[in-house]
Amino acid sequence: MVEGASDRAGHMGSLWTGAWIAALIVGVFVWGLIIFVVVRFRRRSSDPEIPRQSRYHLPLEVIYTLVPFLIIGVLFFYTVRTQDKVLARDLEPQHVINVVGQKWSWTFNYMEAGNTDAGSVVTHESGTIEKIPDLYLPVNQSVRFHLNSADVIHSFWVPAFYFKMDVIPGHPNQFDLTPTRVGVYDGKCAEFCGTYHANMLFKVHVVPVAEYNAHLQQLKAAGQTGEVKAPSSVTALAGTSQEGSEGK
Repeated sequence: MVEGASDRAGHMGSLWTGAWIAALIVGVFVWGLIIFVVVRFRRRSSDPEIPRQSRYHLPLEVIYTLVPFLIIGVLFFYTVRTQDKVLARDLEPQHVINVVGQKWSWTFNYMEAGNTDAGSVVTHESGTIEKIPDLYLPVNQSVRFHLNSADVIHSFWVPAFYFKMDVIPGHPNQFDLTPTRVGVYDGKCAEFCGTYHANMLFKVHVVPVAEYNAHLQQLKAAGQTGEVKAPSSVTALAGTSQEGSEGK
């Protein structure tokens, strides 16, 4: 499994591992029963041509009805508990990033107007089919992601974070997490969204806070200021990205 790089990865990893262990236990038990029946009740030369027929076996039927419900109940309990932990919201996230998914790339709006170290301005980076965008995140600081789509359903996924969420037109989603390990990670769209779905890639750079602020200063110096919003982003980002477009 990919080494986790967010504070949500541990919860998801435990659920994933537990589900595999449960599936393995059930599988070994079922395979054992099959082998036992094949060996124990195999036909012998002295056996009658037709074996003795049984209509039902009430205790056995009760057992194989209740056991699946028990398994489902346990998995449901741990799934809900993990979901609550993964989707927990920070009261005051330290950073907010508005993500726009569009055919066929991403735009990342850094909502840092109140951050003097980052230039006290909203900046953005937009990708195209030819240019994979970069998403910079500060290590060990909480980030709230607002997800919007300009066209069809996408899915924001960073495998190392053990987390993904759908990006649905007309239905904004959001989630919080804290990156916990410095490095460069792959990001992608996990929902088949059309012809160039495979091009919806991005790179996630988890860096120290000073480097994060320095990157936003570079975006400001390059004129990539203002927020690129979902309603018209499909036009603005179809070719070469357009910078300095407040409200577009």
